Amino acid sequence: MEERQIAKAHKLVINNRKTSMVTGVLDVLSFDLNEILLETEQGMLMVKGSDMHVNRLSLEKGEVDLSGNIDSVAYSDINQAGRQGEHLFAKLFR
Repeated sequence: MEERQIAKAHKLVINNRKTSMVTGVLDVLSFDLNEILLETEQGMLMVKGSDMHVNRLSLEKGEVDLSGNIDSVAYSDINQAGRQGEHLFAKLFR
């Protein structure tokens, strides 16, 4: 029998490049004033800008509210990000 993969709900809403609401969030991997890295149902999501803040985080609901001056949004595959995450942890524990 053939297995079907069902895509889980994920939504990204950006308002005037100042605020953003993201659903389908599994984890917040890192954040600072210039970028926020999220693990979502659809892959890794990097939001870059200036004066970035995580205003509300609910991992139980899978929701995150962001604010700041949003310059770019980029997705990458979960498999690629896993390798990057290992590299990040290797840097942290040197």
